[in-house]
Amino acid sequence: MIQLRPEPDVVAAVADPEVTTSASDVADRLPGVVLDESFPPIAVPRPVPRGGDPLSLRRVAFSMAPQDATVLVRGEIGDDEITTRTALLPVAHRQVAGVFADPVIAPGLVCAGDPPVGDWQRVAELLDTAGLRAEGCDGSGVPLAILDTGINLAHLREVLGREVRLDAERSLVPEGVSERPGEAWVDHGTMCAFDALIAAPNATLLDLPVLLSQRPGGSAIDGLLSDAVAAFAHLRTVLEAMPEESRALVVSNSWGSFSPRWDFPVGHPGNYSDNPAHPFNIIVGSLEQAGADVLFAAGNCGRDCPDGRCAFPERPIVGANSHGQVISVGGVDVEGKRVGYSSQGPGRLSDQKPDLCAYTHFSGSQVYGPDSPDSGTSAACPVAAGVVAAIRTRWPASRLSPAELRTLLQRTADDRSDIGFDYDYGYGILNPPAVLAALRRLEARRV
Repeated sequence: MIQLRPEPDVVAAVADPEVTTSASDVADRLPGVVLDESFPPIAVPRPVPRGGDPLSLRRVAFSMAPQDATVLVRGEIGDDEITTRTALLPVAHRQVAGVFADPVIAPGLVCAGDPPVGDWQRVAELLDTAGLRAEGCDGSGVPLAILDTGINLAHLREVLGREVRLDAERSLVPEGVSERPGEAWVDHGTMCAFDALIAAPNATLLDLPVLLSQRPGGSAIDGLLSDAVAAFAHLRTVLEAMPEESRALVVSNSWGSFSPRWDFPVGHPGNYSDNPAHPFNIIVGSLEQAGADVLFAAGNCGRDCPDGRCAFPERPIVGANSHGQVISVGGVDVEGKRVGYSSQGPGRLSDQKPDLCAYTHFSGSQVYGPDSPDSGTSAACPVAAGVVAAIRTRWPASRLSPAELRTLLQRTADDRSDIGFDYDYGYGILNPPAVLAALRRLEARRV
């Protein structure tokens, strides 16, 4: 990904959803770079100090003003020229502000062969979805974005035996992907959608199949980080178009980067895994600050049963999965035991990761057959996202900011150790009845 600082009128055109721009409109000639014209330019907000360190991602605001924001384009540099080109581009072209890694991203389903532990009805009991519904918390009116391999609406309807809401207009299909929203092959994304609907049956799904790769040699279930950048930019537009008093958006991400070989080295200015200034990490923080709840799977690189692709020798919760402004979700079975493959902290961007755990490895969506579990932190993340969407039915971001809700989820989690936070379970297992009780107390104090 190449970050450019063009003239303000160009930035304004890129940021305007009513205007269509192309990579060549922004970057006329970048020596040694083959621009990807299929990837639309993306405006990236600038972190603006708010009395703190501009790179801390905690005490900053995000400005989309044309004189502040930058623009991302996607291009390819030959492997034998990466070091030279990344060093020379900012010198040779005055608008180049940075060159960043665009690592492959992929979901994680591991420990294949282990049978399911319990089923999704047991998960619903543990989450006390009946109690959530009694409080009016069922996801009604709340958009729940699934960034994955796409959703198959017909499969969800068949397995659940009821109607499922999907908003095709606010969904986003990456350039070159032929499937329409809700009509993807039955796969990982459909599993995630099913698991999110356990706690939020009336949420409105947004389908963003960022893992449907168009890169040469890619598999059917991995993509590039730049597609996620485009998806998050789209979601910011969706969020800002909503009335402020009812603004709510939950974003579920069951994917991550597995290997340092897909990235620039740690310390390189274009690195993703450890770099809070990487454009994707910036845009994740800005979406959360605008009012979205962003959840990421912690990953499947736990020391007991790691995914075979895991190549980080330590601290495998990397990049946005360890971002301080997201909810990083580990996995437990319905007995409350951490599944062996659930990644342990510390995280790379934020030390105290994962934030909490949710249920996984249960019989649910039947996406991989009736005897195969919904597994991995890939399942735990949307389970947690569904609980967040259910809560947002009554408590939009105007009443409870994403940061406040994240803290509430941490404080009310069912602690699995004697010492509070730990790197296996985070703050504990997601506990919706305790969350509702805390919200009732909060409401009483505000009256």
